[in-house]
Formats: sequence, structure tokens, C-alpha cells
Amino acid sequence: MGTLIILAILALVVLGFNNPLWWLAGAVLLYLHFRYGRTGQGSAGSSSPRGPSGAGGSSARGDNDYRAYRQRRDQQARWERRYRRERPWMRQKRN
Repeated sequence: MGTLIILAILALVVLGFNNPLWWLAGAVLLYLHFRYGRTGQGSAGSSSPRGPSGAGGSSARGDNDYRAYRQRRDQQARWERRYRRERPWMRQKRN
């Protein structure tokens, strides 16, 4: 979806060489894309898949955030162990 928006903005810029009003339309589309289109969280009253935020939605999001954090941390630890295992000559000598 983002690719289509960017292509539309570029088309409006190209059309704008003949009519500056197209540049204005491209600028408005670019503003709307950055304001509402990038994260998909344009409205503050959005609800989670489990329901409104007052009905346990925030704790479910917290669980997902922590689970994602743990996965990133564990993946980083695996990468570091693999790096140390594959490059023993790169280890620091401790006195």
C-alpha cells in the first residue's frame, strides 16, 4: 500500500510541471501518508483484537511486547554465541 502512495505522489510531482496544483495535491497526499498511513495508528481510540483497551487489551499488548522483547534478546544471544564459537581468534585476552 505504501508503494502505491509513493508512486501516486511521484506521478503528481511529474504532472505538477504543467500545473502547480498537482504539486499541492502531492504534498497533501504525502502529509496524509506520513500522518495516518505509516503506522496504521492514526486514531487514538483504536481497539485491540481482544476488544476495547479497557477490557484487557492493554495487558495483551504488554504480553506481546514482552514476548517480542524476549525473542529479540534470545536471538541476539544466539548470534553472539555463534560469533564467539566461529571466531575464537577474535576473543579478547583477559589477564
